[in-house]
Amino acid sequence: MKKKTSIPVWPRRRFLESGSAAAAIGAVWGCTPGTSPSAPLAGPRRSLAAPGPMLPPVPAILLTVNGRPGDPDEISVLWTFVVNGDPPQIGVSAGFEHQARELLELHDEFVLNVPLASMVEAFDTVDMNSGSVADKFELSGLTRGAATVVDAPTVEESPIHCECRIIDSLAVPPVRKLFIAEVMATTVIAGAVDDGDRLIVPDVDFFGMTAGSGELYTMGRRVGNIGMTVGRTDIKY
Repeated sequence: MKKKTSIPVWPRRRFLESGSAAAAIGAVWGCTPGTSPSAPLAGPRRSLAAPGPMLPPVPAILLTVNGRPGDPDEISVLWTFVVNGDPPQIGVSAGFEHQARELLELHDEFVLNVPLASMVEAFDTVDMNSGSVADKFELSGLTRGAATVVDAPTVEESPIHCECRIIDSLAVPPVRKLFIAEVMATTVIAGAVDDGDRLIVPDVDFFGMTAGSGELYTMGRRVGNIGMTVGRTDIKY
């Protein structure tokens, strides 16, 4: 069995206000400070052989949900997106064949655990294995914790936990189901956010998944902020 990833010893802070919960999840995908943006690409445009959802890095998330009675709790890698900032709402997409889809329908509560680049091997181990044949906490070496508000497990190594309760769902033929959830509580390890509850992206090694190359990337350099063209710096999400 793989050696367990060490858990940071810093205290975990808890946020229950809607603004704080929204800021924690909505601001995750900022960039680190750096130089000016690169020049626009030039050259002819061509059509790909097959259409695809080709997008730059989007949230890399470990979703945790209770298992069935007598079964291990589930960790899954699902496509994740922000639905709204205030009230704080997120969406996740699961295949009809995914065990996570059945468990989300059964329990209606889950946690989004934001991983670090140091957890990338455990992340891929979770993604490449089925909870129907193994306990993915044990397989990946990740540590199971408990949420503070919802009834769901957590990944303790993750610096951010967004505790969620499903409020709606939508079947998307032919193979997937979308779940829309409200963020009920957010907890963070000290050092992930500043005193104003803004995410400190340069100090935390978050990463994302690319749709189009199947690669994982850290956030890179900061190239601006929401509202910069109208002189605003107060917008978090």
